[in-house]
Amino acid sequence: MSDTTSIMRIKPRLVAIGASAGGPGALAKLLAGIPKEFPAAIVIVQHVDEKFAVGMAEWLSRDSSLPVRIAAEGDQILPGTVLLAATNDHLSLKPKDRLGYTLEPSDHVHRPSVDVFFNSICQSWSGDAVGVLLTGMGRDGARGLKALRDKGHYTIAQDQASCAVYGMPKAAIALGAAVDVLPIERIAARLIDTFCRQ
Repeated sequence: MSDTTSIMRIKPRLVAIGASAGGPGALAKLLAGIPKEFPAAIVIVQHVDEKFAVGMAEWLSRDSSLPVRIAAEGDQILPGTVLLAATNDHLSLKPKDRLGYTLEPSDHVHRPSVDVFFNSICQSWSGDAVGVLLTGMGRDGARGLKALRDKGHYTIAQDQASCAVYGMPKAAIALGAAVDVLPIERIAARLIDTFCRQ
């Protein structure tokens, strides 16, 4: 088999991360542990008003080996990129591995919703994915993480001791959504191990 054929057969890889209260600090720790040659795309849905999204992306970039920028309509998911949801609408995976924003479902309290993004991965992503649910209040992301696990994807919830607010990971763990429960300091290493051993 030629090297070209081998490369073409590698499935696209995605790390989907959801976070809320306490998320910026947790995300900064996680991203600081990801190397520049990381072979997967990273997409983050953090509960943050769109007025602060650009500043948050710039702040996260300071300690990240990978560039962090806000996700724009039509962005393609590519390795070596970190994209952050940037509006008060829901971020969703669309056909051909592209991102987009949607008003629906309109009844979600959290906008953007982690559940909406995780569920769109279950519906539209054909590659390998890891779902990560970090610190946050409430239950957003718990059902979406369970859907990812049920689809055969690897899932991680942040542990209670390292969470600023344990609500979202706790809800996910109660549903049996997390394959592993890890402190924030160990999640980057687990992602590297997961994708770099393939």
